[in-house]
Amino acid sequence: MLQQRLALTNQIRGLLLDRGIEIARGFYALRTVLPALLEKEDSGLTPMMRDLGRMLLDMWNRTESTIEQMNDRLKCLARESDLCRRLQTIPGVGVLLSTAIVSAVGNASTFRRARDLAAWVGLVPQQRTTGGKPRLLGITKRGNSYLRRLFVQGARALWVWKDKHPNDPIQHWLIQLAERRHAHIAVCALANKLVRITWAVMRSGAEFNLHHHT
Repeated sequence: MLQQRLALTNQIRGLLLDRGIEIARGFYALRTVLPALLEKEDSGLTPMMRDLGRMLLDMWNRTESTIEQMNDRLKCLARESDLCRRLQTIPGVGVLLSTAIVSAVGNASTFRRARDLAAWVGLVPQQRTTGGKPRLLGITKRGNSYLRRLFVQGARALWVWKDKHPNDPIQHWLIQLAERRHAHIAVCALANKLVRITWAVMRSGAEFNLHHHT
């Protein structure tokens, strides 16, 4: 559904750009600016293009409504699940990620170690030996790509706020890492850390503890 919404958004923007019309980025502009634009006879759009725009906008609205209903359902499921509720006490883990990880792996009992879960998600570094010395490369990107993307998004959210709470153990760790590594590497390393914390919370039966899990 998210990909369908994005595809429709790009189609609508492409239709307008063909006539030199550009609207603000974001979904809000599609909801507010586009309907009025499609009704204006002097907008620069031909009648056929306005009809096509209305059809695409109607499809976009229906897709958006479905996404909102699905999000409401996920929020309801997250409230009803003790495991999802506990996972959401982890910084960077919200409704979408908590429900997705529980749906995919249950209580993570099939993973003996936190690293096993991180490897399954595809967030462990590749290793290569050069001159007899092991070198760490980028993450493997193998495994569940959807979960990997969600963990990276959660890590990016924490990255944005890293300077706001420097005394927070996770943020302090991230700040120190950022001084030695490129931002992308630091975000991926944090995503790996979030996976390991997630495994620990799922296996412990307790909520996230800032000092115990960091």
